[in-house]
Amino acid sequence: MPEDQSSAIPTLDDLDVQGRRVLVRVDFNVPLDGDVITDDTRMTSALPTVNRLLDAGASLVLVSHLGRPKGKVDPKYALKPVAAHLSTLLEREVTLADDVVGPSAQRLAANLQPGDVLLLENVRFEAGEEKNDSDLAQALASLADVYVNDAFGAAHRAHASTAAVAALLPHAAGLLMQAELEALGRVVEAPEHPLVVVMGGAKISDKVGVIRQFLRDADAILLGGGLANTFLAAQGLELGTSLVEASALDTAREILAQAESSTATLHLPLDMTIAPNPKATDAVSTVAVDAIPADQAALDIGPDTVAAFAAVIATAKTVVWNGPMGLFEVPPFDAGTRGVAEAISASDAWSVVGGGDSVAAVQQSGLADAISHISTGGGASLELLEGKELPGVAALRASNGGAS
Repeated sequence: MPEDQSSAIPTLDDLDVQGRRVLVRVDFNVPLDGDVITDDTRMTSALPTVNRLLDAGASLVLVSHLGRPKGKVDPKYALKPVAAHLSTLLEREVTLADDVVGPSAQRLAANLQPGDVLLLENVRFEAGEEKNDSDLAQALASLADVYVNDAFGAAHRAHASTAAVAALLPHAAGLLMQAELEALGRVVEAPEHPLVVVMGGAKISDKVGVIRQFLRDADAILLGGGLANTFLAAQGLELGTSLVEASALDTAREILAQAESSTATLHLPLDMTIAPNPKATDAVSTVAVDAIPADQAALDIGPDTVAAFAAVIATAKTVVWNGPMGLFEVPPFDAGTRGVAEAISASDAWSVVGGGDSVAAVQQSGLADAISHISTGGGASLELLEGKELPGVAALRASNGGAS
């Protein structure tokens, strides 16, 4: 097992921020419909850290990315809607800089008073951000006295605002970062067994490492979604027009072979909810996994699979879930995902749920309060569960930029 992910990482308790400017890396990469934020979970998750720092007498310089503007200014990814919504959430004015480290940011940061909040423009408008550029890191560091990283969802990126800047200022993990590392670290380092892992989503490719890790560490792994289709196809089953990751069939066969000698039991679907296509919601049926017609697609796990998965989940002391069991966005193909959400919420296990659709399922079902920890990180969660150290975390663990 990897070392304690939260060990030797300074926290807010280790920083004196009164009267100081704090550069806070947040993850405000929220979904937008025009200028309307459709889900502000990532913003509300940062509020405890923001309010803690403000209450301690700091002024804040907030740094976030939004979308993938690829190092160029793109009005579509400007943070004006984010700044406006944050003002509402904080019930105080949030000033938005016209740039990231240019004249506007420098002037506004220099004039900050305790209790003021400044949001820099989208940090990915800077070409140096994704290159972990030292000059950009220096420019960011010049805007503040102290650095706090609360952007767990971006901690698996070695970027200027998540990695390089930490070496230049006294630094600490924010409350969200700390909570994520402690919760996921509990799974990685000392889970209570039986440990049951539920994996879904479209592809194997981004979850291979996690599945291999849990074949060594878990007691049961339950696979659904398009990911499971690929495993079934690797066993020689006909999947009709279902989503199958053809390039990953060999990988699936290797994992199936590894599972045969593993202490973890790998569970695949028994039945599927099928239709000619996702729009044909009036032509839905359920069949066994070995009876999918050539002109049909598996779009969700079936009720027998939900029942079988729920029975395994009921035995668990620890449950980890990442990825939907089917085409969750289109009812009735959300039934499998909701069934898994209900099973986890009804269990006595300590549970962690991550991944957008999985989190949406527990929230929309009104089950979020029954989940022990809801993770804000997608790729970051998966890499940490795989046993990797995240660059943003390693930067916080490193020499603390001088005195605090």
